[in-house]
Amino acid sequence: MAQAKAIGVLERIGRAVAAGMSELGFGAVLLGQALMWTLMGRARRQPVRLSAVVKEATDIGIRAIPIVTIMSGTIGIMLAIQGIYSLRIFGAESKVTLGVALSIVREFGPLITGILVAGRSGSALAARLGTMKISQEIDALTVMGINPVRFLVAPPLLAALVMIPALTLYADFIGLLAAGLYISVELGQTLAAYGFDVVDAVQVPDLLHGLGKSVLFALLIVLVGVINGISVTGGAEGVGRMTTRSVVHAISAIIITDMVFVFVTTR
Repeated sequence: MAQAKAIGVLERIGRAVAAGMSELGFGAVLLGQALMWTLMGRARRQPVRLSAVVKEATDIGIRAIPIVTIMSGTIGIMLAIQGIYSLRIFGAESKVTLGVALSIVREFGPLITGILVAGRSGSALAARLGTMKISQEIDALTVMGINPVRFLVAPPLLAALVMIPALTLYADFIGLLAAGLYISVELGQTLAAYGFDVVDAVQVPDLLHGLGKSVLFALLIVLVGVINGISVTGGAEGVGRMTTRSVVHAISAIIITDMVFVFVTTR
């Protein structure tokens, strides 16, 4: 009995690993095809439509500005509060700007932006593609001679690659500004002095570190959303299930990638 249970557990683990590797391979193929259609679509007389990219960019970027503003400002103030509280033990609260600036630019700006976009736009992409699959609209595109990857995957991928780094820069600015306002009130430091401290603390490699992560997050959000959307089965219930799965997988992938990225780039 115990041996049979152990074999059953190992079998389930093996199936899960095989399914995960299959999804990774599918994601790599989708990415390659999307980039191919972006670069060679015009030569094949099926270019990626600029209007579709702009529409996706509006949904992913412009409409996410309010929530990014609120969350980035809140995170900036929270870091300032915790930083001052911790450094005050050592009488070094005047050094809080260094920790806050590097934390926001290198870590919290791209991470918060990626998580927000994954929950907002990644889930919407999965739900849209899942609904299209259930209603056989994806099959109809293929019958009409329209490549589904060019039509459905390339526009959100290009939009995410542009808008998520742009949102990350915006989140950095809002987070630093909110933190500066709190620090100026709590420590009696002027915003001008705070700004000079931020410029001294944050170097170009620090900025590129955060932007590099945001590009990886953009790829993950779109690919996870597409994979889960295309994998929908079972009608409306399946759409809801895979939409939830898309959010969980995207956020998990973002956090794990963030950890690996930081480990590799700080060696």
